[in-house]
Amino acid sequence: MAIVINMPRLSDTMTEGVVAKWHAKVGDTVKEGMLLAEIETDKATMDFEAFPGQEGTLLHIGIADGQMAPVDSLLCILGAAGEDISGLVGGGASAPAAPVAAPAAAPAPVAAPAPVAAPAPVAAPAPVAASSTGRVVASPLAKKMAEEKGVDLRSVSGSGDGGRIVKRDIDAFVPQAAAAAPVFSGTEGFVDTPNTQMRKTIARRLSESKFTAPHFYLKVTVDMDAAMAARAQMNAVADTKVSFNDLVVKAAALALKKHPGINSSWMGDFIRTYHHVHVGVAVAVEDGLLVPVVRHADGKSLQAIGAEVKQFAQKAKDKKLQPSDWEGNTFTISNLGMFGIDEFTAIVNPPDACILAVGGIQQVPVVKNGQVVPGNTMKLTLSCDHRVVDGATGAAFLQTLKQYLEAPVTMLL
Repeated sequence: MAIVINMPRLSDTMTEGVVAKWHAKVGDTVKEGMLLAEIETDKATMDFEAFPGQEGTLLHIGIADGQMAPVDSLLCILGAAGEDISGLVGGGASAPAAPVAAPAAAPAPVAAPAPVAAPAPVAAPAPVAASSTGRVVASPLAKKMAEEKGVDLRSVSGSGDGGRIVKRDIDAFVPQAAAAAPVFSGTEGFVDTPNTQMRKTIARRLSESKFTAPHFYLKVTVDMDAAMAARAQMNAVADTKVSFNDLVVKAAALALKKHPGINSSWMGDFIRTYHHVHVGVAVAVEDGLLVPVVRHADGKSLQAIGAEVKQFAQKAKDKKLQPSDWEGNTFTISNLGMFGIDEFTAIVNPPDACILAVGGIQQVPVVKNGQVVPGNTMKLTLSCDHRVVDGATGAAFLQTLKQYLEAPVTMLL
C-alpha cells in the first residue's frame, strides 16, 4: 500500500529541482495538505504539500536537504508504519535518510606569497686597466665586438694580462641596470559559486534562443517631453504613482494589438499569433532574472499596471512567485533605464518572438521647429526573431509605440 512520491514538475521549464528544506522527517504522520518540503525550481522556491490521497507514515526520504535531482526522481515514500518498502528503494532498508552533508566550505583564502626580496644591487665593474696615457687596453677583436654590440669598453673588466680586455670579456659582459625595477606583490584568490537552478535555466534557455533564433535589432529614439508632462499631471492626483515603465508597458500592449505579427511565437511547423496580450516584465532578483506577466495589459489602466508590477517585484524578491505569475507571456519588456543605461540589446525570451529593451531618459539638445532646444529622449531597441518577424513589421510596431509615448493622451482613445 506504499505511496511513491516523485520530484514534481513545478514549472513548464523545470527539468530538475533542489530540496531546499524538509519540513517532515521519517516516522512522521503525513496528512493531506501537510507541508512536506520546500523545493527550489528554476524560477522560485516553492512549498510542496501532500496531495489528496497522499497520507500515511513517512517511511523513506530519497532526496536529502540541499540535494538536486531530475524531475520524477524518487522524492519520498509514504505507507503504513513498519511496512517493507525495500523493493521500492533498490533493496535498501527503509531507514531514515542519511544526515545531510555539511555544505562544502568556501575555498580557503590563498596565502599571500612571501614578500619578494628586491634584487641586490649589481656590483660595479672593477676598474678597467688603462695604459699610462689613460687609454683603455683591449684586443683588436674585443674592440670590434664591443663596437658591434654597443658596449662601452670603460664598463668592461679585463681578464687578460695586465687587465687587458679580450674576446671572452665581451662575451660575458652584462650591462648594469640603470636602476633596480620596483617589485610588486599581491594576493591571488577566487571564489567558486555553485549555479542555482534559476541561473542554469537562464543559461540554457537564453543560449537556445540566441543560437537558434536568428536575431535582428531595430532602434528608435522617443521624445519623452509629453510623457513626462502627462505623468506629472497624473501623479499629482493619482493614489498609485505611475512610472515611465508603466507607460511603456501600456503603450507596447496597445501597439501589439495593432501589430499582431509581433505578438507571436515560432512553433516549429507553424507560427502562433495571439489574440490576447500578456506582457512579461523582467525583474532582477538576487539569483538572476524573473519575468512575471501582466495579463491583458492592453485593457488595464496605468494605475492597475503599476500596482501589479510592484506586487510582482516584491513577490519575486521574496521568492513567492507562483507558476501562474510567470507563465504565458506573449511579449517581454526589459527596462534598465533606472540603472543609468542609455541603450542596450536584449535576447529574445522564448516563446516570444520579440523583446523590447528600454533605456533611460536623457536630457539632450534636440531640434524642434528648426531650433535647437533642450529635450528629453529615450532609446528603445526591439530584438526580433527573424523566423517570425520581418524588418518592416518590427519597424511599424516601433513607430506605433513611439506615437503612443510621444502623445500619451492617445492611449486613452
